[in-house]
Formats: sequence, C-alpha cells, structure tokens
Amino acid sequence: MTTRNLTRRAALVAVTGVASVLLAACGSGAGGAHAGHGTSASLSPSASATGTPHNAQDVAFAQGMIPHHQQALEMARLADGRASSARVKDLAARIEKAQDPEIRTMTGWLKAWGEQVPMAGMDHSGHAGMSGMSGMMSDDDMAALKKATGKDFDTKFLSLMVEHHQGAVEMATTEKSKGQYGPATGMADDIVSAQNAEIKEMKQLLGKSES
Repeated sequence: MTTRNLTRRAALVAVTGVASVLLAACGSGAGGAHAGHGTSASLSPSASATGTPHNAQDVAFAQGMIPHHQQALEMARLADGRASSARVKDLAARIEKAQDPEIRTMTGWLKAWGEQVPMAGMDHSGHAGMSGMSGMMSDDDMAALKKATGKDFDTKFLSLMVEHHQGAVEMATTEKSKGQYGPATGMADDIVSAQNAEIKEMKQLLGKSES
C-alpha cells in the first residue's frame, strides 16, 4: 500500500513538472509575442510592413509625402524667429510635432518594402510633379519666406502653408482611394482630417490679418 502511494505520488510529481514546463513555455511564448509586437511598434513599422500587402500607390504616397512633409518642417521651423503672431508660432509648432513622426513612419515602410527613401535636402521640385498640384513651394517662395519677418512673414507663411496643405490633402485623398496598405491609408485619412482643419484655421488667421 505504501509502495503504491509512493508510486502514485511520484507520477503526480512528474505530471505536475511537465505541466509546469509546458505552462512556462507557453507563458514565455506569449510574453515573447507581446514583447516582439511592442518592439516592432517602438522601433518602426517596418516589421509589420513586410508581411502586409501594399501596392505601387502606397509606395508613391510615401515617396511623395516624405519630401512634402520635409518642406513643411523647413517652413515651420522658420516661424520661431520670424513670426510676430503667437498663433502662427503655435501652428508651426503643431505642424512640426505632427509631421516629423509621420516622416519616420513612412521611411520605415519604404525600407521594409525595399524602396528608395527620399533624402532630406534633395530637390523637391521633382516630387511636385508626382502628384500634379501638390502644393510644393518653389525655391523663390522659400527664399522670400526666409527673408520675411513680422506680419509680412505671418501672411506669407499662412498663404504658402494653405497651398502646401491643400497639396497634401490631394495626395492623401488619392492614397485613401487607391492605396492598399492599411497603415498608409489610415495615415492618409488622418492627414486629410488634420490638414483640412489647419487650412480652415489658417484662412481665419489670414482674414484677421487682412482686415
């Protein structure tokens, strides 16, 4: 009887040990999955981009919007030392805060897809033609903005940025209707909403400055 009890106890211990090992393995696997998801999200969207279908429109959207955003950042960074309106400075800061992370996200997509990433400082004019009336500023426009100060800067900045935003909305609208990659069409939807709201705000500011 004692021997039988000892045998049963040993068997139970063995089963419990196996179950513990299996539970630990499952636990570490689940933890690893969550950790992996968090890591890919924190680093870049490239890991998820490689396994999700995308099309030529998604590539064109990212390759066109990156230099478009880069120029918007270039314009926005001029405001701090040149604008006279606190609201213009605040708007410029919000534009920079929103678009800089989007550049990094789209860069991750293109790298994951094995596509060329537009370099900062490259000739923007070539990208303007990619989407027709994309709202990209000419070299003369940018030179004039850099020379302007005070209320003159405010007016130039708002006028040029309205046009710039309208181009971005046009590009994003095309991506929404023709793109395949979910995160890209989602970003495009965000761009349309946010930049249309900023266009409205800038037109109101222009109305006040012109009155």
